[in-house]
Amino acid sequence: MVEGPAKRPPRHNRAMGKSYERIDGRLRAFIEAQHIFFTATAPLGGDGTINLSPKGLNGSFAVLDELTVAYLDFAGSNAETIAHLRENGRITLMWCAFDGPPNIVRVHGRGEPVFRDDPRWDELMGYFPDIDPSLHGLRAIIVVTAEKIRDTCGYAVPFMTYEEDRPLHASRFARETDESLDAYFRKKEHVATSIDGLPGLPLPLPPLPHTT
Repeated sequence: MVEGPAKRPPRHNRAMGKSYERIDGRLRAFIEAQHIFFTATAPLGGDGTINLSPKGLNGSFAVLDELTVAYLDFAGSNAETIAHLRENGRITLMWCAFDGPPNIVRVHGRGEPVFRDDPRWDELMGYFPDIDPSLHGLRAIIVVTAEKIRDTCGYAVPFMTYEEDRPLHASRFARETDESLDAYFRKKEHVATSIDGLPGLPLPLPPLPHTT
């Protein structure tokens, strides 16, 4: 009896993805090294608008512990993420490597917007020492508790080179006071209310706490 060739053990296929129990070690280092990440949320209604947003600005993201991350939510003309989190809490964060080895990391979990008048505000802001909140119209801190953590290959993600953060956001909102920022939000159609009519950013906007 002639035996066929011996079967080789299957090699690990990174494209299939790997799950993690916590955000630590090389996984945490990869996340913290990225200059941009993306957030995805959706309302419960089947015909609601899915939202996908890029998030940048170095120093505006932090790993709080092995299962909790947070990022700063700055002034803008929409508040879809806030509205969706207030309704159902579901959120996915994604990072992908634009240099070095290919990699994509996703954190699926539950998010909560922490607003300016929340007693946790000062403590949470301690995780963002490099950000001056008065320059960006900071309106909320999004805190996410991870429920599923996975990575995949990222083979099709192109190489791109980071140059620097754009200065435009700070130059636009640094001149706003709490009162003028509140007026700005009230003029925008989808800040206090989402595209689908869900409650968004609570107004009037509380004053920005001044930490010592």
